Amino acid sequence: MDNDTVMTIPSVTVGASSQSALPEHLHWLIQHKGPIIFGFVAVFLLAGYLLPFAKPIGHLGRFGSLGRIVKNFSLAGLNALLSLLVVVPVSVFAARWSLDWRPDWMGGWAGLVFDLILMDLWIYGWHRANHVFHLLWRFHEVHHLDESLDASTALRFHFGEVFNSSLVRAAVIFLLAVPFSSVLAFETLVAMIAIFHHSNVRLPAALERALSWAIVTPSIHWVHHHATRADTDSNYATILSVWDRLFGSVSTTLRTADLRMGVEGQRDTGLAALVLRPFRRAATDFNHAQDPR
Repeated sequence: MDNDTVMTIPSVTVGASSQSALPEHLHWLIQHKGPIIFGFVAVFLLAGYLLPFAKPIGHLGRFGSLGRIVKNFSLAGLNALLSLLVVVPVSVFAARWSLDWRPDWMGGWAGLVFDLILMDLWIYGWHRANHVFHLLWRFHEVHHLDESLDASTALRFHFGEVFNSSLVRAAVIFLLAVPFSSVLAFETLVAMIAIFHHSNVRLPAALERALSWAIVTPSIHWVHHHATRADTDSNYATILSVWDRLFGSVSTTLRTADLRMGVEGQRDTGLAALVLRPFRRAATDFNHAQDPR
């Protein structure tokens, strides 16, 4: 999945002009985005402990290693700071000066639904680009190096990826005139879905199968984190699962409890090494460069 959608956690006060067309309860959702996201992380970490799908690698039983979880939240903390200093201001600027082309019908709920679908399609394309281009992959690899998946993995991104994504997304906001209120609503929704589909919770098979036709579930996204290159380069969708079916990027691999997570031929490292990793030539750069796809 992509990064700045999850990483722009801090709540932001949005001017009346950018929210006036939206219902009052959506204003409330936007203003309480941070607590909602952290609440989701807590709920799905606990759910993954009580009803685990797979046994995590680590020294805290079903919770995995304490060091791994601290590392994931440390990266999240760095990105939360970056969001306050860069991501939010850039997004606000792009929305405020965006091209004025939208018709009246794109106000209120109709506009919000349009924006959510549009941004979800954009994030599918951006996520896929992070697997195709070596420079982008160097930063995105930090997310994939996690060898156990749970809700904390949804917060684990290199700050370089968050920065790059915020600039590209700003161009999308500017060109497509996406209101800042829609951006924040999308961030909240995609963060909740990302926390869910990275989680280690065991769902009833029938329920997960039904959900997977509409949204990305753990059974879909865990395969994307499989430490086999063909699976890593598949199942890119974040919210709506239809994009992978539409663009032919669905993996036929089934999620199993013994599926090895991570990056093929690589191992996870400490926090400092992860921060420095994109600025060094990694072996996986050459693997991606040699792939004919």
